[in-house]
Amino acid sequence: MSNGDDLELMTVPQVLAELGGLSRRTFYRWRELGLAPACLKLPNGELRIRRCDFREWLDGLSEEAA
Repeated sequence: MSNGDDLELMTVPQVLAELGGLSRRTFYRWRELGLAPACLKLPNGELRIRRCDFREWLDGLSEEAA
């Protein structure tokens, strides 16, 4: 079930913090390799990640590890 938090647009630093301090370089490398969560690119070039997409991406990682 979706709630308002799922529509939150997270910044890259927020995502990095939620991943335990992952480096920005690693995140952008994952993006190049197609391994990062889905991102939105704003007109100013900044990236945002919907919290629901981030959660779905994390859930997918746990399924792959099983």
